Amino acid sequence: MRARAAEIVAAFDPAESTAIFTTRDESTKSDAYFLTSGDTIRCFFEEEAFDGAGALRQRKELSINKIGHAMHDLDPVFERFSRDPRLHDLVSELGLAEPRVLQSMYIFKQPRIGGEVRWHQDATYFDTDPISVTTLWFALEGADRGNGCLWVQRGGHRTPLRERFVVDGGEARLERVDPTPWPSDDAAEPVEVDAGTLVIMHGRLPHYSAPNRSAASRHAYTLHVVDARARYSPANWLQRDAAFPARGFV
Repeated sequence: MRARAAEIVAAFDPAESTAIFTTRDESTKSDAYFLTSGDTIRCFFEEEAFDGAGALRQRKELSINKIGHAMHDLDPVFERFSRDPRLHDLVSELGLAEPRVLQSMYIFKQPRIGGEVRWHQDATYFDTDPISVTTLWFALEGADRGNGCLWVQRGGHRTPLRERFVVDGGEARLERVDPTPWPSDDAAEPVEVDAGTLVIMHGRLPHYSAPNRSAASRHAYTLHVVDARARYSPANWLQRDAAFPARGFV
């Protein structure tokens, strides 16, 4: 997967888009390049990839924040990994009787400029009733405090959903739905893992990652899975239709 991600980036022409990915300003996600990426494969730049004149500060392969969002459906290498029957068995044990894989992302967390991902809950972006989204986060490189590992609130999956990312008439907005504050810094626990580790997160689990200022990258691959028995909100940013339906693992 790391080799294939490198090939995708090598083939990417920055002239196609200079879209950045950041969670600090959700208004950036109103960009059509992001909102229409659910059925394709696109590259997104790090927030600090460009200088004041709009030129890349470093090589393209060290400037991409992530690739998304339908790699598991459209790329043979990522599809082969993502459709492993063992993942079906795993999420079934977690209670997802009819799993559907909606989104995949390859995250680079680049050296020196790897962007911060603020406190959030994944159910904000994949709202179902009842909440069912489950995140499978695969560490492709070691992750520690130095290179921007995940931080979580232990037991935070029992707290309310705080926000919803809603798209209405082509316009995106972040709605506050519960006043519960985000965890304090002393309530955050680092998830330091070796390459090859799978981290599983409930959709309401608050988590974040700090900027990566080290010389080491922190590559990861993620899948977001929902249960087809749950009602999927028509206001969610990522929508599938009969022409490109969300599929399970098997």
